[in-house]
Amino acid sequence: DAARTVLSAIAGSLITAASLTFSLTVVALQLATSQGSPRLLRMFAADRMVHATLAVFLGTFAYAITVLRTVDDATEQREAFVPRVSMTVASVLTLASIVLLTLFLAHLARQLRVETMMRDGHREASATISRMGEAFAVSEMGVPERPVNVRVVVAPASGFLTGVDRDRLMSVAASDDLVVRELRVVGENVIEKTPLVEWWPRREDSELDVAGIAERLASAFSSGYERTAAQDVGFGLRQLVDIAVKALSPGVNDPTTAVHALGHISAVLGDLSEIDDPPAAYADADGIARLLPRGGGFTLHVDIGLGQIRRYGNGDPEVMARLLGVLDDLAWRVHDQRQRAVIASQLERTERAFTNAKYDK
Repeated sequence: DAARTVLSAIAGSLITAASLTFSLTVVALQLATSQGSPRLLRMFAADRMVHATLAVFLGTFAYAITVLRTVDDATEQREAFVPRVSMTVASVLTLASIVLLTLFLAHLARQLRVETMMRDGHREASATISRMGEAFAVSEMGVPERPVNVRVVVAPASGFLTGVDRDRLMSVAASDDLVVRELRVVGENVIEKTPLVEWWPRREDSELDVAGIAERLASAFSSGYERTAAQDVGFGLRQLVDIAVKALSPGVNDPTTAVHALGHISAVLGDLSEIDDPPAAYADADGIARLLPRGGGFTLHVDIGLGQIRRYGNGDPEVMARLLGVLDDLAWRVHDQRQRAVIASQLERTERAFTNAKYDK
């Protein structure tokens, strides 16, 4: 009877704790959406601490129920049976669950802070930048002239472009003596049966398997119903920008958070400025231009990082001052004249927005 009572108490308390954990996780998701961005929910859904907590709670519950079935009363044919080792294991799992619940509550409190959300978004964007290096040689022969008649490969499904395998594109182009030109940027929304990539043979008299080439080229692109940070630097920036824009909304009115978000954006853009934009063409081992890439580039990412914040924050002097500070920070890190021209253009827009804004004395 004592064994059954203990196991029943363990099973009942652990299923209650699992329900509490699930409820708190749902609340955390709602707060993350209201305070930051809906795109931050993916981080909470992938949180290993939440997974581990639910796994231990449900595992302990299932173990206690299983052991409870093995407890037998004494009969005329056999003696009472109580699995003492299993009872000890159940008690140890219960203590581990209590400790894990305490750690989970502390972890959840940290994750709900907007500073933690911005840190995670910053880390994700930095990790994406570190994976952006290309292993292909730059074509020294320039960009091949695009003929009038080119073949187009369309997207097999609608969604966000989450990645492109340029190794595969280069392989297809080299094996069939083609020139391939990308038409979409990673992170862009593509619609089914719209152009994804175009190609043409280097020799007009080539006999090619058009359907096979289109299938192989299309397989180099991956898409999904949401953006991911695997190859999409703009997605990490978008999360930080969303936090800043939400903080600048009249319903929240928290310009300090926007200023802090600009600090993270400045660091991400600074790291991005040290990586060269994709060249006009990549070449194979023989130096022949095979792939004409289309990348977001420094200009696009600076627009993503600063454009909306400048638009919605031009009524707050602190936000505008921090925008000027971001451009000053970037000016120290850029390494070519083209990037300096981008900063000069952004500086002109920011000064114009600052001049046109009306501030209370």
